[in-house]
Amino acid sequence: MNKVYQVYQVSDSTGETLDRIFLAIKAQFSNFECKTIHYSFTRTKNQIDKIISKSKTEKYIIILYTIIDKNLSNHLVELCKKNNIPCFAVLGNLITDFSKLLKKEAILLPSAQHVLDEEYYKRIEAVQYTIAHDDGKIISDLNFADVILVGVSRTSKTPTSIYLANRGYKVANIPLIPERKNLPSDLINEAKKKCIIGLICDATRLSDVRRNRVQSLNESKHVDYIDEKKIMNEVENSKKLFKKYNWPIIDVTRKSVEETAASIIKILDILNSR
Repeated sequence: MNKVYQVYQVSDSTGETLDRIFLAIKAQFSNFECKTIHYSFTRTKNQIDKIISKSKTEKYIIILYTIIDKNLSNHLVELCKKNNIPCFAVLGNLITDFSKLLKKEAILLPSAQHVLDEEYYKRIEAVQYTIAHDDGKIISDLNFADVILVGVSRTSKTPTSIYLANRGYKVANIPLIPERKNLPSDLINEAKKKCIIGLICDATRLSDVRRNRVQSLNESKHVDYIDEKKIMNEVENSKKLFKKYNWPIIDVTRKSVEETAASIIKILDILNSR
């Protein structure tokens, strides 16, 4: 029986950074079985003591932490050494190295990345815009979008849009519907002004995704919607459309939402650098 590790993620903030880093680490090891326990907003020695006390009742503990306060992080490290618990600082050395490189002292403020500054409100505005412009609900003000995503149904337009919005990009997404032969005039008017990106996907994969969608809604209709040959025709027509307007095309078949978003951001950076 494989060991099941208990990975304690101890953070003095939300723990979001720590969680993302651990997911990247975990992905590099096959058959790494673990249970993740989050301890966010850990800012007192008493909280640390309780975490260590709990760890004594379990096996195969690993502690990852992001704690800015040196006294608190040292307290955690000392207790881990005393109890033979593997303990790893995730950002500590990096902050120190940057401090030396920049010749500046770090402010060492927990949750500093979550400050309610201009960048924060820009992200909020981007999320609001993106939700309002999901699935072609509003197309009258596409001139305010940073990027417009176009594609047939279930090509990950919505989740990619929301992910980009959380990065601060205003995104509108517009579905290509077989029954509609012409694109919305508002989209055509913005074709030469905005970054418009076409999303495509393998027809077999799309058929599976659509079938699961229909089953989850307990619907027995929509035969054409899940027919692989008709989907293939949809995708081919979308490709011709994208090429006609010279829009960049991204195949999302084997891409996660994060990877698709990264490709879109790269395209935006290239266009903005011209």
